[in-house]
Amino acid sequence: MGVVIALAHSFPNVARSGGIIRSEYSISYGAVALIFLISGFSMPTKTLIKQAGNFRAHIVTQALSFLVTPAIMFGFAQAMRVGLGNKIDPYVTVGFIFAGCTPTTVSSNVVMTKKANGNDSLSLIEVTIGNILGAFISPALIQMFLSKNAGFSYGNPVNDSSVTELYARVMKQLGLSLFVPLFVGQVCQNLFPKFISWLMKTFKLAKIGTFCLLLLIWATFSTGFYQDAFEEVSTETMILVCFFNIAVYLLFTVICFLVARNPLIPKIFKNPAKAEANDILDDIEHTKQLTFSSKLYSLCMWFFRPFYFDRKDTVAIMLCGAAKTVALGVPLITAQYGAGNSLIGRVSIPLTLYQGEQILTAQLLIPLFKWWIGKELLEDISDDEKKSFEVEDASENIGTGLDETQKAVREYFGAQDILRRNDLYYKFDYHFNHNKACKYFIA
Repeated sequence: MGVVIALAHSFPNVARSGGIIRSEYSISYGAVALIFLISGFSMPTKTLIKQAGNFRAHIVTQALSFLVTPAIMFGFAQAMRVGLGNKIDPYVTVGFIFAGCTPTTVSSNVVMTKKANGNDSLSLIEVTIGNILGAFISPALIQMFLSKNAGFSYGNPVNDSSVTELYARVMKQLGLSLFVPLFVGQVCQNLFPKFISWLMKTFKLAKIGTFCLLLLIWATFSTGFYQDAFEEVSTETMILVCFFNIAVYLLFTVICFLVARNPLIPKIFKNPAKAEANDILDDIEHTKQLTFSSKLYSLCMWFFRPFYFDRKDTVAIMLCGAAKTVALGVPLITAQYGAGNSLIGRVSIPLTLYQGEQILTAQLLIPLFKWWIGKELLEDISDDEKKSFEVEDASENIGTGLDETQKAVREYFGAQDILRRNDLYYKFDYHFNHNKACKYFIA
């Protein structure tokens, strides 16, 4: 990332908007479209449809993106305006409000979630919903926060035509860079599954997403350096913005985690009969007898208990809820102030830096997220079970596909129906250690 930013500083005219490679098309459309084309190749259609119906995750993620984070950012902006006064550029303070009101990023969240072994299908659905809603909600939030009563009226030169133009631009961006390549990828995956699988493995397409993210950062910083946006404000302001962005991103991430894994939910609505592998058959009769004394409690448990998300979903929510996008933010700022306005550079600084810093910070958090998700696979079984399920020299079974793996496990346990007993479902997973594979079941 440092190399990309250095290139943007030294040769800003190459990747700036309107520059040599016309990054507003080649990168903003081309690179992003490539990311979602690959996502269409790799994500099963059934999984996408299932995640589209995960309304609880949609409610939480979009509420965090459009209610919680904008309100917190507005509070910090007010504190800066009152507490720092002339020590910080007033239009940079307005830029923080713009940054807080924008939706989540279109492409980086999907790539980061996949690298962290999180639920990238859910992440894809959330960025789609978020950016569609953002085209309508973000301008309204900005108008509310930049009203006269809020104290930021100096930063609100909006007109009705600019908002209409913004909607059209966002719909065009989403249609050409997200919906079309995703649809093409899904069609190709279902019509030519073997060829697409060969293509993904041979050319290692899954790793191209990281390269595309670097291209987006390159284009973002090239535009900023070309417009001298970082030279229009004082050094103190730039230092404040850099450290503040990292701190507020980490704060948003922690808030998203606490909302997605609210510790009160499992205490109030306890998960009934989470049987361990060795006690499955013994606990079946007990599970049948589980009843709730109150229908209201049962209804509340059905609705609220799933709001305590598993770790894969939580990682997706953290990455989507805390992120902000320049893909909508910069057009929103341009639409508000008009192309060529000298204020655009200063107002764009917080969002431009936030885009790069959130990717950098998320990259550093990915190993932690990956470890945390992997740890969940081992928490629900005892050490004795791990030893009893261990199979020596099991490398020949790795990557043979779910059907063959299930067959091997069933033969190992000598039970053809162990995966499903009395509507208690168990899923199979691996834990690899060199040429050994620990096979176990997780309730």
